[in-house]
Amino acid sequence: MAMMMAPFMGLLPAVSPFLPGPGMDVDMLPEASVGGTLPLADGDTVRLEGQVLRREINGRAVAVYGFNGQSPGPTLRVPQGATIVVEFTNHIDFATTLRWHGVRVENRFDGVPGQTQSPVQVGATYTAEVHFPDAGIFWYHPHQRAHIAQDLGMYGNIIVEPRDPDYYSPVNSEETLILDDVLLDEGGWIPFGFEAPSHALMGRFGNVFLTNGEPGFRKEVKKGDVVRLFITDASNSRPFNLRIEGGVRMKLVAGDLGKFEREEWVPTVIIAPGQRYVVEARFEEEGDFALTNRITAIDHWMGEFRYEVDTLGVFSVSSDDTDEDYGAEFETLRTNAEVTAEFEAVRAQADRSVDEELVLSLQIGELPIPVIQMMEIDTLYYPPVEFNDPMPMMNWLSTGMDVQWLLHEPDPDANPRDLGPARGWRFNQGDLVKIRLFNTAESWHPMSHPLHLHGQRFVVIEQDGVRSQNLVWRDTVLVPVGSTVDLLVEMSNPGTWMLNCQIPEHVGSGMAMTFTVRPSG
Repeated sequence: MAMMMAPFMGLLPAVSPFLPGPGMDVDMLPEASVGGTLPLADGDTVRLEGQVLRREINGRAVAVYGFNGQSPGPTLRVPQGATIVVEFTNHIDFATTLRWHGVRVENRFDGVPGQTQSPVQVGATYTAEVHFPDAGIFWYHPHQRAHIAQDLGMYGNIIVEPRDPDYYSPVNSEETLILDDVLLDEGGWIPFGFEAPSHALMGRFGNVFLTNGEPGFRKEVKKGDVVRLFITDASNSRPFNLRIEGGVRMKLVAGDLGKFEREEWVPTVIIAPGQRYVVEARFEEEGDFALTNRITAIDHWMGEFRYEVDTLGVFSVSSDDTDEDYGAEFETLRTNAEVTAEFEAVRAQADRSVDEELVLSLQIGELPIPVIQMMEIDTLYYPPVEFNDPMPMMNWLSTGMDVQWLLHEPDPDANPRDLGPARGWRFNQGDLVKIRLFNTAESWHPMSHPLHLHGQRFVVIEQDGVRSQNLVWRDTVLVPVGSTVDLLVEMSNPGTWMLNCQIPEHVGSGMAMTFTVRPSG
């Protein structure tokens, strides 16, 4: 690390350090291009080759991972209802799998190593059939050593075009924004843990922001243009608080798996790892307008709070007037009656009793003494959501072999060291299940968690006793520290599935469980 605080001098994470492309000359690697868009039709086959590539980030040439010469990989654009064949060939440094985040795929193609498939060995090819029942924005990424491969750029977006041509309002253009952050020093990558993740407490926060794989983006638009933004948080651990500066208004349209019941004006968009949002913005004045991440950062070591603003990209608005004026459509906040009708059966179950409960907590093992001492300081105060890493040295030294993050059932009488992941959950296809999530503030290091449910979709029906008034189908929910979140889950897809924290360092530290949906009939 760039600065080593005195109590941590001489300490290193208790895992083997790993850097991509071991033994390779970075200068000899193929240069990564900016990911393009790959239109696909029903029945098409797409070949995705995982590769080690070279990219320049802030003047440093580093090895990255990607697909087909691109990092991030290409955006796949498919029609709703399509089924495509994906042939994934693995040429990165270790075995891994691919999964289709948010897509309600057939269980055998879910990409969970050891559960739905074996890892794809280096040089091998795996074929999956991916069906897209839902319109919206999704993404693909690795699920074995994801704390390394995902952070190095091995991911890409999927845009599923709705059957209904009037599903969205008309706009002048669309932009896909996949957000990330990476951790480097003057020599390049801060090494990753190989046998288990480092940064196991907070997840690996970066110090360089990337948009579509590059430090910032620039989009040229005309005065009066309305732009639809498909936004994905592909970072390992960082939630973003997004704003377009200069008074540019943003309209929230859709979430993970479809539209909200009604559109809303929003001053900012908070998006957590794994989540996606569809936002529309209208640029009424000439000039440059920055897309920023505005947060209150915390430094527990110094006992400081500070306001930070980072620019993720710029919309450059020319003096030319828009070719087609969609101002009236933009000013209209649409109410989606068909979406509300779809949620009638869900709302009817809002007051039912809870079927299953989970507590989110942490167990610690043989951590270095300075780390334990810092954790005691760390828990004196904590934010509901962490927008930065408040104690990076403590985080870096904590590995997936030293700590265990848990999704466990409530058991207040149990010794914390006797707790294990929830197990044995069984449901029937067609069930609507109420699951309560409680993120305890009593563990050694409480933090917010973005929880991701594989294969199904859910609504957040209530949080901390407040009923949700504008429902949207989700697959990933951010659970703040101390919060209780109630989900109503539509168990529509048979198979054995995973519920896990989307932070890969937490998955690598045990924060996952499985459940089974038995087929009807």
